[in-house]
Amino acid sequence: MKNLFAFLFGSIFALGLLISGMSNPEKVLSFLDVFGAWDISLMFVMISAIVVAFIPFQKALRSPKTLLGESMALPDNNQIDKKLITGAILFGIGWGIAGICPAPALTLIGLGYFEVWYFIAAILLGMLIHRLWAKQ
Repeated sequence: MKNLFAFLFGSIFALGLLISGMSNPEKVLSFLDVFGAWDISLMFVMISAIVVAFIPFQKALRSPKTLLGESMALPDNNQIDKKLITGAILFGIGWGIAGICPAPALTLIGLGYFEVWYFIAAILLGMLIHRLWAKQ
């Protein structure tokens, strides 16, 4: 049952990415081009996502359990530190260069855009570098 729900909600999420244009790198890059031909429409997508997710996140903070009663492991580090800022900057640079982030990248694989494998390879390389660096 858990896998069925994961598939169902994952499919809804992927469909939302497709309909909203979040999986279209050109649309994302035009959203990020605030001094050029700025496409503000993705801002409404992001605001809508925040509004929809706000109540479930508040519930998860009060009672970290899934709809099926399983416990959730929430992060307990709430500090803004150098690692968080560095990661956010690297994520933003990658998003700005490629026009995609990890979830839409998986959606693009499903749509047959095999060029996205370069992006995924860069993500995996970055994860490997971080893992090796964190061990030192």
